Amino acid sequence: MTTFAPSAISALLDSPVRYDLAESTSPPLTLGELAEPAELTDVVLGYGPIGGDAELRAMIAADTGVAADQVLVTVGAIAAMFLLAQATCAPGDRVLLATPCFPPARTVPEGLGAQVDVVPLSFDDGYRLPLGRIADALTPRTRLVSLASPQNPSGVRFTEAELHALLDEVRHRAPEAVVLVDETYRESTYGEAKIPPSAAAMSSRVVTCSSLSKAHGAPGLRLGWLTTSDAELYGKLREAKFLTAIACSTVDEFLAARVVSRRTDFLAPRAHRLRQALDELVAWTHDQPVDIVQPDGGAICCLRLRPDRFPTAAVADFYAHLAKRDTRVAPGSWFGEDDRVFRLGFGHLSPPDFTAALDRLADALTAAR
Repeated sequence: MTTFAPSAISALLDSPVRYDLAESTSPPLTLGELAEPAELTDVVLGYGPIGGDAELRAMIAADTGVAADQVLVTVGAIAAMFLLAQATCAPGDRVLLATPCFPPARTVPEGLGAQVDVVPLSFDDGYRLPLGRIADALTPRTRLVSLASPQNPSGVRFTEAELHALLDEVRHRAPEAVVLVDETYRESTYGEAKIPPSAAAMSSRVVTCSSLSKAHGAPGLRLGWLTTSDAELYGKLREAKFLTAIACSTVDEFLAARVVSRRTDFLAPRAHRLRQALDELVAWTHDQPVDIVQPDGGAICCLRLRPDRFPTAAVADFYAHLAKRDTRVAPGSWFGEDDRVFRLGFGHLSPPDFTAALDRLADALTAAR
């Protein structure tokens, strides 16, 4: 029987707060930025292709370095993760997962009956890839290796060399495994930094997933995708999508094509805003009893309450004081990390609200000590 554990992170959708530093998105787009009302009148509300709109797939393929028939459009990146876990893992198979991570990366394969082998990444090591420990955790029964780059919650990006080294270990120790690289934050950069290349074309063993939810500010479209150059695996994923969703919304795909075709127009101002907000955040930490792992991409990063300033009992007090100020951060336990660590989002709030939220965060830190 397939069962999925409750996820505390669902509070982000169902329990809003005034100053939400737990959110992980960039400023949201509006429908008016994508299309005039008259343009929507010709959108046909029939079934679309199972693989996704041809124009949209071609644009995604051009950006990720694969062929259009190696792109499968999905209902957000979370659906891509579900389809891949379902296609690769039978009950009793093993999944290797680098944590902290986006919660469904763990709960989905566990709910499908797979054994999840967790390899924790370390705040003190900057959440770099611990290749030796990952290699030791790989087995011939491993069917899926799951990681994100940039990571959620830390925003740390793995280098091309790290990913190649990982693929070498998987090839030798888990020959039937595929490697999922969640690239949801890949296009979320800072200032004038260039968008790094996708890992999609790195190996036929690599599957990538992404969406328009985070970097582009369009989570309301519920539109994502996965890529694989393994034709047999693509066929299984396509069939699984048909059996669970048939196809994506033609309205979502129409609007998504608008976003992707104008990605530079939408990503550039968000990169500028993220640069400003991250600089403000880093400067703020200099006067606060917290440590920070500076992110490489995404509207998120990890901070830690300093152990010498916050005894264990004070950690819960910190979250209680923050709640009293109608402010929220994302506790580390949401992601498989200690609650002394928390994720802070710096792209969701307007500049004045972000500054006000940091002031309330500072007040809570003072009150909890």
